[in-house]
Amino acid sequence: MPVSSVLTELRRQAAYEAEAAEYDERTRPYQQWRRQIVELLPLDLGDVVIDVGCGTGLCFPMLQERIGPGGRIVGVDAAPDMLSLAAQRVADQSWRNVTLHLAAVEEVRLPVADHAVFCAVHDVLQSDSAVRNVVSHVRSGGFVVAGGGKWAPSWAVGLNVMVMGTHSPFVRDFTGFDKPWAVLARHVDDLQVFDVAMGCGYLALGRVPAGQDAVSPGTASA
Repeated sequence: MPVSSVLTELRRQAAYEAEAAEYDERTRPYQQWRRQIVELLPLDLGDVVIDVGCGTGLCFPMLQERIGPGGRIVGVDAAPDMLSLAAQRVADQSWRNVTLHLAAVEEVRLPVADHAVFCAVHDVLQSDSAVRNVVSHVRSGGFVVAGGGKWAPSWAVGLNVMVMGTHSPFVRDFTGFDKPWAVLARHVDDLQVFDVAMGCGYLALGRVPAGQDAVSPGTASA
C-alpha cells in the first residue's frame, strides 16, 4: 500500500494516540540496542528487509544506511497508531523504498525478502505462526535477527524488578521472557544468542535453512 494511502486510512482511524506519540521518547534510551540489532545483519546495498512489528519506524534510518535507495523495507505492524507515525516518518524523509502493512504478522502477505528483523517484539516472537510466516518469506540462506528484553539471571532480583517495570507497558505478558528466541530457534539454523545490558537483553541471529524455497510473494504461509 502506498505510504500516502496508509496515512489517509490510518488518520481516519483516529491514530496518533498518546501511547504511540510518546513511544519514541520513552524508548529512546534503547536506540543503541536497535542499532546493534540492525548491525548484526549482513546487509548489502539493494537488499529487501522485513521489519516485523516496525512500530513508528525507529529502525528505518539504520536500515536505509545499509540497503540504500535501491533496497526495500517492508514494515509490518498491527497497531494503527504506531504505523501512522511510521508512515509520517517515511513521508517526512521522502523515502520511496518503504512499504507498510497494517496487519497481524500471522496473516500479512509479504514479498520474498533477503533478511528479516524482529526488534523489541516479544509478543510476536511467541507466536509460532507469526514467526513461520515471516521466515517462510526469507530466501534460502538469508538471515533473521531478533533482539529485545529478557529476564536477567534469577538471582538478580533488583535487575528483574527493573526489567518488569521497563517492559510491562509493551508486552502482553511475560511468557517466554527467559528465552524469547525459543520459537525462532525452531525455524532457523545455527541461532546465535548474545546477552546484552547486563543480561537484561539479548541479540539473536540465525540463518534460513539452505534449500528452503520462500513462498510466493504476496501470500501468507499456512
